[in-house]
Amino acid sequence: MTDTPFIRIGIDIGGTFTDLQILNEKDGTLASLKTPTTPEDPAIGLVTGLRQAADRYGFELGDIRLLMHGTTIATNAVLERKLAKGVLLTTAGFEDVLEIGRHARRDIYNIRQRREAPLVRRDRRFGVPERMRGDGTAELALDPAALEPLAARIEAAGAEAVAVSLLNSYLNDSHERRIGDWLASRFPDLPVSLSVDISPEIREFERTSTTVLNALLLPVVGGYLDRLAARLSEAGIAARVLLVQSNGGVCSPDVARRQPARLLLSGPSGGALATQSMAEALSRPNLLGVDMGGTSYDICVVSNGAITQMTQGEIDQLPVRLPMIEIRTIGSGGGSIAVIDDSGRLRVGPQSAGSRPGPVCYGRGGTEPTVTDANLFMGRLDARYFLGGAMKLDLDGCRAAVDVRVAQPLGLSADAAAEGMLTVVNASLAAAARLSLFEKGLDPRDFTLVSFGGAGGLHAISVAEELGVNEVVFPADASTFSAYGILHSNIVHDVARSRILPLNVENLPVIGQMLDDLLAQGAALLAADVVPPEARVLTVSADLRYRGQASELVVPWGDAAATEAALARLASDFHSGHEQRFSYSNPVAPLELVALRVTATGLLSGGTERAADVRPPAGVEASETRPMLAGGVWMDVPVYRRDRISGEIRGPALVEEEYTTILLSPGWNCVPGPMGTLIARRTGKGEAA
Repeated sequence: MTDTPFIRIGIDIGGTFTDLQILNEKDGTLASLKTPTTPEDPAIGLVTGLRQAADRYGFELGDIRLLMHGTTIATNAVLERKLAKGVLLTTAGFEDVLEIGRHARRDIYNIRQRREAPLVRRDRRFGVPERMRGDGTAELALDPAALEPLAARIEAAGAEAVAVSLLNSYLNDSHERRIGDWLASRFPDLPVSLSVDISPEIREFERTSTTVLNALLLPVVGGYLDRLAARLSEAGIAARVLLVQSNGGVCSPDVARRQPARLLLSGPSGGALATQSMAEALSRPNLLGVDMGGTSYDICVVSNGAITQMTQGEIDQLPVRLPMIEIRTIGSGGGSIAVIDDSGRLRVGPQSAGSRPGPVCYGRGGTEPTVTDANLFMGRLDARYFLGGAMKLDLDGCRAAVDVRVAQPLGLSADAAAEGMLTVVNASLAAAARLSLFEKGLDPRDFTLVSFGGAGGLHAISVAEELGVNEVVFPADASTFSAYGILHSNIVHDVARSRILPLNVENLPVIGQMLDDLLAQGAALLAADVVPPEARVLTVSADLRYRGQASELVVPWGDAAATEAALARLASDFHSGHEQRFSYSNPVAPLELVALRVTATGLLSGGTERAADVRPPAGVEASETRPMLAGGVWMDVPVYRRDRISGEIRGPALVEEEYTTILLSPGWNCVPGPMGTLIARRTGKGEAA
């Protein structure tokens, strides 16, 4: 790299490894690095990765100008229920909204269904004497004197955070604001989340759930950001830090501190953005992005060149009413553990060995065989060349674990047990990918699979065959592809305002005022981030429905304006979208506006990229062969170094690079493609029609 580099780094902290993409903005060199995650404090592994990158690629830590950070800190806190002790303040009589929820049965044939307990217990949910009507006027005004008795109850509950979600506050926020001010004066050190700040939209249960999640994450994410800032300072790193949000954009640490619920899908969104960038670069508008890391398998769909954004998602059956990229995640990764359940059935995942102790072959004390152990057992991984030779794998240990923990209990040979583990996990991967397409009415045969993540290359072809997909793309630096997407993120703020109105000319003044307010709010947020006016992009969408419907469609409003012509085009686009989604539309039926949304994007400048000029570590030569188990038979297969492939190769074959390995099955060939990709195509008689 140059003598005076300007370094931008994208970091994706996963359950097993922390991935880095390093861009020198002065000369455009792009490089990658992978280091084990430190679950006791992810900031330790992050700084370790930065030090290793600086040593390897020849820059100083002080040269880092921008650090863009995807994290699972919020996600893991929710999944593991390692959250703050919270109190909920809500309108008197609505204390049980979290418990009532939505009466939807997830498993309609299970007569013994059990629901998770609410995040805030009943004895910590306090009613406030106040009431807003559905038109935003006060039926029962808030009496400040009524708040004082709540102070003792909040103290007695040992509250570490407070969520405030009042009935219809999205129409009139005055009561919530006054309660927020009272809490700030009465408990100045107590984290508080107001629903009008985090999710000012209709639907009491979803809004309250989101507000509670946000409140309980405030101390968790705030503590992590404090530790991160301290460790960066100790290392002499003064870079600007931006956190990745669920919507695919980044935000400042100040925003993340106030609204940590926006980080719940932080890491996976980077992979979705990178997949979308591939659609244009490869002239393939329909892509199925699959990210297989050490802990999870994340699936995103790019259809007609665009990823799907949702206005509401879910984490561990908890609704989150915030904009986010649509991603399906299952607990299947390289570290997923194989177990024999009580019925004698082999299951793989969702439990993961993580990075510590990790798979048995890591030699760190793990005893349960994992997907990575099965791949090593079957010869798909080279024990000498894992992580480019930085980690030597214990082949004997993994063989013993597969034999003792899986083969013997099932009465199988060790070979059959290892193959069975991979058959089970591949079936789970394909089923999740198929569902992601089928629920949108999409045909897998119309899609190209894009495989990334450290473990993805060994499973991609098998998943494609299960789906009937005939083409698989392996990006350059596939193991750190999500970090690549993070590296190219922009600052994004989402603001919304709910108000149910007939979509007609008579309501244009109200709609126009809502639009002006939201555009001003979005511009102000970008100004606070010091985004220059020429780098600001404001886009508008509307939640619309036919009158009487209970759900809405989000319709982009490209020419948003308070004019009759613009309103007519919005209505026409809704009818077209409804027809495409549900095969039905009724252009003469009256429409309702449910919400207006503005996405405020601050474009971050970047440099032209080229591969870093770094000599690859010593490893396997292209002419080498290695024994590999397939179909119950051990065979010698050729092993190629990815950086030495200049023409077509045919399966069966293994392609190795520093941080991942690709398995090319019989009946498939592979050629170099644009942007350093490898493109595999099915050529055998089993090609899907």
